[in-house]
Amino acid sequence: MRCPICRRPTTWKGNSWRPFCSERCQMIDLGTWATEHYRIPGPSLTTEWTILESSESQNGTDSPQPSA
Repeated sequence: MRCPICRRPTTWKGNSWRPFCSERCQMIDLGTWATEHYRIPGPSLTTEWTILESSESQNGTDSPQPSA
């Protein structure tokens, strides 16, 4: 099996970072997901964050308003 990041051969058994060869490659992969470079195909979903950002731009505010 090869590491999906660096392509070096790696083992499955006894490898706490599997399928990666090292913690470094595991963290690179996590960072790629976190910065949205990896995407799952499909329609975009509206999230609470998107709704909040839309509301702020309509109100002309830069930060969320406290709830009453």
